[in-house]
Amino acid sequence: MRIEQGFEVSQPVERVWDFFQDVPAVATCLPGAELLGEGEEGRFDGRVTVKLGPMTASFEGTCFVMPDPNILSGRLEGKGVDKRGGSRGQVKVDYVLEETGSASTRVTIEADVTLSGAVAQFGRTGLINEMSNRLIGEFVQCLEAKLAAPSKKAAAEVKAGEVHGIRLFFASLWAWIKGLFRRS
Repeated sequence: MRIEQGFEVSQPVERVWDFFQDVPAVATCLPGAELLGEGEEGRFDGRVTVKLGPMTASFEGTCFVMPDPNILSGRLEGKGVDKRGGSRGQVKVDYVLEETGSASTRVTIEADVTLSGAVAQFGRTGLINEMSNRLIGEFVQCLEAKLAAPSKKAAAEVKAGEVHGIRLFFASLWAWIKGLFRRS
């Protein structure tokens, strides 16, 4: 499934670009993500844990980060396996940063997500899009807080919370249903 998102960050494009190049810092802003190791050539090992009702999926895998500083864009390619539940996930994410003012940056994200196994039952595009809206909202709050922190030490203490699956799932489901009625 394809997910397209965009958001504004109240910081200059150079500062946002520098932040995106600090993969360990970015990982702390991704709800449910944990960086486990760093390899060569943009390779990172990690885990993403999501609780959806009675099911918890913990995908462990590898991500490759390929930035292009010439056009302020990049690509992430990752795949992981939930060993307990037997689910698999694969993601390709392209992002572009563009200056929208002297102190403002627009970030556009296009992701192609493939899920298989038990977790794929949550793969309805509308519901996944609504969940991704909420997760990206949390990411942006964390990113803004890190960049606005008065010191590196204060920025290091800013982290995204856990993914609270039941609350996220039902809030996303409700927003998706309301959206259906608005279109009617």
